[in-house]
Amino acid sequence: MPRGSGRSSAARAGASPLTAGKPSVKLTDMLVRAAPAVLLAAVLAAQDEPRWFKGNLHTHTLWSDGNELPELIVDWYKREGYHFLALSDHNVLAVGEKWVKVDTVIARGGRRSLAASKERFGEDFVETRTGADGKVEVRLKRLDEIRAVLEEPGRFLLIPAEEISDRYEKLPIHINATNVGEAIRPQGGGSVREVMRNNLRAVKEQAVRLARPILAHLNHPNFYWAITAEDLAHVVEERFFEVFNGHPEVHQLGDEHHAAIERIWDIANTLRIAELDAPPLYGFATDDSHNYHALNPNTALPGRGWVMVQAPQLTAEDLIASIEAGRFYASTGVTLDRVEFDGEELRVHIRGEPGVDYTTRFVGTRKGYDPASHPVVDAEGKEVRATRRYADEVGATLAEVGGTTPAYRVNGDELYVRAIVTSSRPHPRPTWEGQREQAWVQPVRPRRD
Repeated sequence: MPRGSGRSSAARAGASPLTAGKPSVKLTDMLVRAAPAVLLAAVLAAQDEPRWFKGNLHTHTLWSDGNELPELIVDWYKREGYHFLALSDHNVLAVGEKWVKVDTVIARGGRRSLAASKERFGEDFVETRTGADGKVEVRLKRLDEIRAVLEEPGRFLLIPAEEISDRYEKLPIHINATNVGEAIRPQGGGSVREVMRNNLRAVKEQAVRLARPILAHLNHPNFYWAITAEDLAHVVEERFFEVFNGHPEVHQLGDEHHAAIERIWDIANTLRIAELDAPPLYGFATDDSHNYHALNPNTALPGRGWVMVQAPQLTAEDLIASIEAGRFYASTGVTLDRVEFDGEELRVHIRGEPGVDYTTRFVGTRKGYDPASHPVVDAEGKEVRATRRYADEVGATLAEVGGTTPAYRVNGDELYVRAIVTSSRPHPRPTWEGQREQAWVQPVRPRRD
């Protein structure tokens, strides 16, 4: 997709998702340092030639429950202008040997998948055999085989990843581990929070043992209403989560009993900073793509959400270091040219497009907010397992500004401030009716006098 806009020519023409450069932006290097018991003063220092890279961290293929050959999925993301991609299948890495029945590929919608792979990569690239039951099978390509034909230094990078798919009782708890060296078995646990902690601990242990950076982030908290804001707040080991996930079944907007994802973000960060003396959560946008054969809005399509990461080089190590330092934003179509925060004023510079209007909400919670909360109950008065109800001053709109250079000057009593930019342009692949293109700036904390 050109320059992070999310609007490829194929998408505009209504083509199949898999049949259809790097953003030349000047963004400020945003460094958000979070330290316990200290009000943050984040200094954003401009660089002469910052490099920003577009990527998706949540992608599924036929290695698990996706419906396309992995090489064709990777090829699509590369052609659409992404710089990095993590294939994150459930509890498996794309290593070793895996054969899938061609009938299964076709049943999932890939009637032309084998032919398309041969056309793109050559006749010899696709390997088939006849299984013991007489059915024709195709061997799925390993990550290293796909890297050999599609990776380009400085232009496109594939990162090994896994969606560690665990649960507590009937509640799914999924954590993506990006840049893993070995598959991580779901760890289980005696509560939602214990399952989260156990899997985060397993990620950290592998990172130490293999001496490689591994990024962990919590996926789709509202999937089956599994994760509450209180869960996210108290598992302080987790620093990242999906503020936007493009799958249509993850309840992005919540419902009458359950908070929307952005509301969860603000409650969790308020509790973390004010009550737990912990750093704030940062938010990703991801595709969680599974479906690649038709532009059906009710399926998990590619091209719905991504992160823009500022890093010196296009390597897994540099990308992860930048993400951990807060040098990124999440987007579903809005591109930012520069973000600045000097401890006193948060300024957002939007790359405006003709005929498009932009509204930026600066959101945060002030000191002295009402900390009282109340359980959610159903029509019969029975408590629902859901994020509790908090006062409107938790995650309040501090200011709303139009135009392409919105700014918010802090009063000094804010626990944190974040910004969300909403475009007047509809999302080309909407997850819900009326969805607009957006961008999320990570929370920053005012300077303490």
